Amino acid sequence: MKKLFSLILVLSLVLSLTAVGACAEGEVYNVAYLVNGNLGDKSFFDSAEAGLSKLQDEGRIELTTIEMGGTDEDQPTWLSTLYDVSASEDYDVIVCGTYQMPDYLKEVATEYPDQKYIIFDDNTYVGENSNVLNLTYRQNDLGYLMGIIAASFTTETSLDNINEEAVVGFVGGVDSPVINDFLIGFIEGAQSVNPDIKVDTRYTNDYVDTAIAKEYGLSMINDNKCDVIWGVAGNAGNGAAEAALETGKAWFLGVDSDQELTLSPDLAALTLTSGLKNIGTSLIWVFDELDAGKEYWGSEVNLGLAQDGVGIVTDKNFDKYASEATKAAVAAAQEAVLSGAVTVDTAIGENAVDVAAVREAVRP
Repeated sequence: MKKLFSLILVLSLVLSLTAVGACAEGEVYNVAYLVNGNLGDKSFFDSAEAGLSKLQDEGRIELTTIEMGGTDEDQPTWLSTLYDVSASEDYDVIVCGTYQMPDYLKEVATEYPDQKYIIFDDNTYVGENSNVLNLTYRQNDLGYLMGIIAASFTTETSLDNINEEAVVGFVGGVDSPVINDFLIGFIEGAQSVNPDIKVDTRYTNDYVDTAIAKEYGLSMINDNKCDVIWGVAGNAGNGAAEAALETGKAWFLGVDSDQELTLSPDLAALTLTSGLKNIGTSLIWVFDELDAGKEYWGSEVNLGLAQDGVGIVTDKNFDKYASEATKAAVAAAQEAVLSGAVTVDTAIGENAVDVAAVREAVRP
């Protein structure tokens, strides 16, 4: 009997220790984040870094971030860096993003089929490599909400810097499907408030040149009486905020992250809200799924309002300056998109609208 009791006790201890070990064990992934630009853009790249940094702070990943630079001179190093990091075999997952990286990633991912990659905000080669996960976002739905916000604010003439003209602005980065997906939603949202509204659209053709965005912003404000401008061009788009500040005649809308928290105090003060493309949240979601045993390699995951892939900032300046009517319109629009009562057109894929025609139809 004593031997039987001892055996039961030993088995109990073994099972207990095994259970504790299983609970304590959580795979810590070694992750490399390759930035085809620089941190400090206060929007796109910073959002991804914030999500990955949160995972690292929680002890779930070990993170190495490599800033590759965003100028024309930097681009030749993007491919070689991707090759070098992959060849090192030091990383469980390599993360990169934007429309500029898929050709490089396709080449390298094919060469290193055992290496896992995540590319955010691109679906160029979905399914062609079983080791690549494409994360995309419904920025057209986000644009729709931002268009409603811009069109609603431009009618609130009791607010400082708002004039009588129904003209809003859009400063995009490169004239590309993803940027135009924001734009199509923005135009449709604005037109849902005022079918006669005008949208002045300009492209910086990069994501770092704030000077050209400021020049465009000054022209929009002074020549066409834009009083609300959405910057959708990474760091470059912030030049439009500088134009709004310099003239004292307009407001700014941020993108990708909450730019009231990242811009200088004077620029943050005139940022009514930001449209959030939650890159960081989406990367956290991927690792949540991996920890739950769910993998999506070789496929595209498209995240919208329901998955918190996109959203808007509704506190701070928005809460302070938006009328109750504007807040109600935005809430109703969000519910309509979530329920499917409103389907926003897209600039991406087989069902893409004629962007040039839509853009020209609302030009001031």
